[in-house]
Formats: sequence, C-alpha cells, structure tokens
Amino acid sequence: MMITGNVVELLMWVSILCLICVSNGFDPVDHYLIDCGSPINTPVGDRVFVADNPDSNSLSTPQTISASTTQKPISSSNDSALYQTARILDGASRYTFPIRKPGRHWIRLHFFPFVYQNYNLSMAKFSVSAQNFTFIKEFKVENGPQVKEYSLNLTYSNLTLTFIPSSKSFAFINALEVLSLPDDLIPEGARTIGPEDSYQIVSKKALETVARVNMGNNNKPVSPQNDPLWRLWVSDDTFLIHNNLAKFVSNTKAVNFTRGGVAEYIAPSSVYGTATMLNSEADPSMNANLTWRFVVDPGFEYLVRFHFCDIVSGSANTLFFNVYINSMLVLANLDLSKLTSNILGAPYFMDVITRVNDSSKLNVSVGPSNVGNHWPNAILNGLEIMKISNAKSSLDALDSDLKKNSKMKVGVIVGLTIGMFTAVIVAIVLFLLCRRRTCAHVSHSKAEDNFNGTAIFSSSKRGYRYPFVAIQEATDNFSESLLIGVGGFGKVYKGILRDETKVAVKRGVSHLGFAEFRTEIEMLSLVRHRHLVSLIGYCDEQNEMIIIYEYMENGSLKNHLHGSNVPGLSWQQRLEICIGSARGLHYLHTSSAKAIIHRDVKPANILLDENLMAKVADFGLSRSGPEIDESHVSTAVKGSFGYLDPEYLIRQQLTEKSDVYSFGVVMLEVLCGRPVIDPSLPREKVNLVEWAMMLQKRGQLEEIVDPRLAGQIKPDSLRKFGEIAEKCLVERGVDRPSMGDVLWNLECALRLQGNGNSFNHNGEMLSQINHVNNLEISVSSAQFSMGSVGDLAGISMSKVFAQLVREDKR
Repeated sequence: MMITGNVVELLMWVSILCLICVSNGFDPVDHYLIDCGSPINTPVGDRVFVADNPDSNSLSTPQTISASTTQKPISSSNDSALYQTARILDGASRYTFPIRKPGRHWIRLHFFPFVYQNYNLSMAKFSVSAQNFTFIKEFKVENGPQVKEYSLNLTYSNLTLTFIPSSKSFAFINALEVLSLPDDLIPEGARTIGPEDSYQIVSKKALETVARVNMGNNNKPVSPQNDPLWRLWVSDDTFLIHNNLAKFVSNTKAVNFTRGGVAEYIAPSSVYGTATMLNSEADPSMNANLTWRFVVDPGFEYLVRFHFCDIVSGSANTLFFNVYINSMLVLANLDLSKLTSNILGAPYFMDVITRVNDSSKLNVSVGPSNVGNHWPNAILNGLEIMKISNAKSSLDALDSDLKKNSKMKVGVIVGLTIGMFTAVIVAIVLFLLCRRRTCAHVSHSKAEDNFNGTAIFSSSKRGYRYPFVAIQEATDNFSESLLIGVGGFGKVYKGILRDETKVAVKRGVSHLGFAEFRTEIEMLSLVRHRHLVSLIGYCDEQNEMIIIYEYMENGSLKNHLHGSNVPGLSWQQRLEICIGSARGLHYLHTSSAKAIIHRDVKPANILLDENLMAKVADFGLSRSGPEIDESHVSTAVKGSFGYLDPEYLIRQQLTEKSDVYSFGVVMLEVLCGRPVIDPSLPREKVNLVEWAMMLQKRGQLEEIVDPRLAGQIKPDSLRKFGEIAEKCLVERGVDRPSMGDVLWNLECALRLQGNGNSFNHNGEMLSQINHVNNLEISVSSAQFSMGSVGDLAGISMSKVFAQLVREDKR
C-alpha cells in the first residue's frame, strides 16, 4: 500500500481470495470483502472480510479507530462484527481494486456512525464516486447501520472508489464489498412504462438498489446468508398500503427451478416460496388491488424487477391478474402458466423501467383480471427497485433533473418579473406607433378565422397553419365520440373541415412532445408520396400542438392484425400492404441526398385508406441520415420495444438499415397476426422474432402462420416472404438488403401468389433471366429515384425492371 498525504491507494491482489470462503453456489471471479479500519480479518457468517489496516509503523493518515464503549453496534445485525471498526478519511482518499472479469459488479458500502475520541461519525459529511459516476454527494449517515449497494458495468482493469470529505469535515467507511455478477443478472435494457412504449438501454448506466423486498414472509427478512449473492431481502409489511387486503402465503417446497428457466441466483427459493396474495376469500366480487408504496428520489428513472412464482394454484391456467406501476398498466391478464410452460411453481421475473417526476412515491400494484379467474386473485413474490444514473452520471438526489428545473424556474420567474416591468414601459412608448399595425393584424386574424388555413411555410414546403377555432369546429370541440386513437403523443380525432374534407386531428397532451411535433411537421412538409400520409396542416395557438392529416378510412394495420372489431385481411391484401409500406420507406431513404430514417416502423404507424392502400405515418422520431462520407448517425436510442434494430440498440448508430430491421419485424407480425412481444405465451414464444427465425431456419415457418390465413398462402409465396424477412433481421446492418431490394422481393412474393409460372424456384422472373444475360437483379437508389415525386408515387418496381430489360435488349 502507498500512502501519500491524504490520498490512500489500497491494492487488493488476487491472493486475498484465498482468505474468502465462497458458498451458496456462485463463485464470483472478482470477490473483495474489506473490513475497514480493522487490524484483523473478520468472519461474518460463511464469509471472511479482510483487514485493510496497513503496517502501523507506516500509517500516519487516515486513522484506524474502534467502536467506543459508550455506543456499540446492534447485536442482532448479521453484519454487526463489521461495525466494530471504521476508517476515518480526513482528505480525498481512494481504494483501488484490480478487476479480472469485465462486466457488472456490485459495490456495497457499509456505514455505522459512532463516537470515538474527537470524532462523531454521525457528523461526517462526504461524497463517494466510482469511475465517472457519483454515488453519494454531501452525504451524512444519520441512522445506522446503512448499506448502500450500487452496480457498475466495468470495462477497466481497475475499480477506483473515491471518498471526498466536505469542507471542514471528514469521511468514513466501515466495510466494503466488490463482487462480479452473473452476466444475465442485470439486463442490457428493458421496456419503459409511460406515455410512449419504448426500450431503453441501461448497460452503460450505474444502478443503485433502492428496495429489495420479499413478499409474504410475515415480517421476516431473507438474510444474506440465505441468498446466493449475499443480498438482504426485507419484508414487505412496512410497504403495504392496505394490510387488510393482503394474505401471506408460504410454500417453499412448491418452488421448481427448472433446467433452462430462471437461475437460483436471480432470487432464492426463500423469496419465490413466499408470496403476498389478495385476500378475497370472503368476497368473490372483490375488485381491489394490492399496493406497495416506496419512497424514491424524484427526477430519476427506475428499473423495477417483479418476481413471480405460482405457489398457490392447484392446477395450471387458473391464476390471472394485472400488474401496475403508479396506476399505469404494466401487464394485463398475466398468466404465469403460459410463461413457465404450464409448470406450477416455476419462477418468473420481469423487468420494466419507469420515471418518477413530481412525486417521491413509487407505487407497485397487482390486482385481479376480468378474464380467466373463477375467484379474484393476484400475487407477488418479490420486488427489486434500482435507481438509474442520469445524464450527469449521478445517482444522488442533489443532482436530480428536478433540482436543475427548480433553479431554472426561479431564474425564469425573476427574469419574467424584470421583463414585464420593462415591457410595460416600452409598451406605453410604442403604443401609438404600433396601433395601425395592430389593427391590420386583427383584420388579418378575422380573415384567417373565415378560411380553412393560411400557408406559413416557405414556397419550398407544404403545410398550413390552421386557427384553433377551425379545428374545434371540425372536431365538435374534440368530442370523445370522434376519438379514433390514442398514442404516446396524444389523442387522434376524426374531423370534417368546412369544405367537407375528412381529416385526422392529432392533439398533443403536453409540451414534453414539442420536439416530435416540430420534427413531424418539418419532415412531412418536405416529402410527398402516395404511400406516405399527407400533412394537411397544424396549429400551435394557445400552446396547442395539433397536427392535421388526411383521414385514413380503415385505420391502422395494427387494428386489422390484432383488433377484434375489424375485418381480417387476406394474404394478398397483406402482401399489397407490405409492398405499399416498403415503397413509402424506400422513397424516404432515396428521395434526397441524405436518407430520411423513419425510426419507428411498426403496424400502428402503417395506415390504410378506403381501398386498403398502405401509407406510412408518424414521423415524430424521424432523423436525417448520415452525410455522404459517413456510415451512420450517432444518436440516442428511440423507437418502439420489439421493433428496434439490435445494432442500433448496442452502438447507438442509426442507419436506414435500422428501418429495414423494423420492417422485417412488421413482416413477421403480418404473417403471424400476433404482437411482436406477447408475455402471455410460453417463454420460447414470447419474442416473435426469435421464435419465427428459429422455425424459419428449420424450414417450418408455416407453423406460425395466422390461422385466419389457413389454405390461402401458396408455398412458394410463403418461402419467398420468409426469406426476405430473415434477411431484414440479420444482426449486422451492412448484411441487410436495402428497402428497394425488399420491395422487389415482396413483389416477387405477390407474383408467386398470383401466377407461379412467372417465376422460377428462386422467385426470379423467367422473362428477365432469358433476356438480361445474367444481369444482377437488384434495385439501387439511383434506379428508383429517377423522375419526379409524382412519377415515383405511382410507379411499380416490376415496371422499372421491365424497362431495364428493354433497354438492355436494345
């Protein structure tokens, strides 16, 4: 160990591991247990914490201190032996640990304040950080003992923990743990719960454990000694809002860790073997939720992990319930039997991400479903809540986004006060000068109210700014009877303008979506194609965010695939819809020097007119593609869960091939008629892409065809469709086809469906092969971008290639 002034570098070499007793079935590669300030090693249960006390002859600072005789740690604590000593750090100090295994590691900091000589540890105030992340800031340990647990994805050869005392104060630490974790314990990302359903990556973020709760154990925690990863699971009693609705059940023998299922280190059988259940025995009509309330720091996102295990049912498919976070539905009609292949007692866990803004409360609820149950019921076995580091790479409440917003609000208020005072004076001086112009403006406004819309874009753009009163009139003041859809941006209403034009009116719910509002108007004003939904106008009066589109009589493709109140689609109709959508996307990718990347291709954003012609919609997340000399656009991941390009997810590098991947997912959804993610299905079938691609490789794709298409699809058409979908879904973007190639192959699939003699066994047109002399059949951007926008709007790829054939013959 090297000690220089107030800086301590403590290198714990691999030889320390021989002093540690590893048990519980998991052997971490990096496993450091340190009893800070202790002169000897300290056994705690089946583990040994190593002394960090250096040679006393060389130690000047920091100091090693022992617990005073007037205040001793709690004897009932499992870690009480660790709190007999502490290390005081009078200046900036650090512990450095060599890391042998890259990946997620737990860092546990143990604190217990007591009095020793002139040091009252409860008065210590300090900050702790690791790598580039702030763990705690201006921290005081007022009640003890406290254990702060963090998780970092380490890529460096060393982990450095830095302690910095506040001015005129000091820092201290009683014990440290640094453990490498199983690779699959913490997910790469998870689905977000909120207005917009999306997927968020957390692999580069730091996490802090806020709560780890065992349900149903009747005020008895699960100690670290009974957990494979030495975690403490506290009882849920103190978090339950209405204890009278709850019933605690225990059936540890029923837990069945099946091979290939949930590993025991995810949570032990002592967690999955107990549950808190809705107590509905006395009331078969009970309609209430079990709710647990947790105190959290607002202004952060949280990773929430639910642990489920059906230890209460006598048979499969008899327990159905709903899951909520802060009244937002996480999952409806959850059937654990389907998720665990009908194996009773098989554990299951689910991760989601939610953001807490205005409140310091995070509520988690489970409640009865309205389907399947003979008796209202709901259970929860365990719960973990982890705070996610913010844009400042911090986990401390002092760095919350809301703190920044509060300061900004104060500045805005002060600025507005001064500005209003100045404005009043200036207004009086300029009133007479502006009077004539004001009158003219009023006259113009009146004229505007009597007209459908007034152009505000430059001559190179299309789009009209509508007065709010005109939109109110068109939608009968946004009548709920005219509501035709609800999305992340807001509600969509059917409207009729004064000239009898039918329109769809999308009304934003708040200024949180202003960026998307602006992007969609800008994008739609630049493009015009028969397979893209047309922008008719917009309104930004009275802080409104309203976009007006052409009305699509048959709604979204999603409704036709999954809705119960709309007619089904034939295979030919589905192929034509895919072709139309591909044409629209190909136009976006090739109509200008820089591609326009949609970034949110999914069935909900493919709309159908009265003739079932497909038009791509919703350009709020669209981005301009890379420059000519660049391969990608670096940008934060946005889109919809299940449709996101995995390469884009991992590298945050966006290309037009990201749209190709999403379109491949849409193709599978069109073929199967089911959602891309369906948690109600057995585990191997939950993810449509994984399941379909497994069957495609086996040559068994017909097994997942929508039952409503039975007997409709010709084998050659299905084979061609499956091949192009598989190419769209390859892992590397450079290996995927362009949208032009996808379009060509879809038209091949349509021709094979209608006239199999026009193509050979590879789906290639025989007439072209006979006359082109082995000319490669593919579509380049230049070939499909010839002509005007109007020409492109109606052109067919088969006509393009027919023209190429004729030119080659000449």
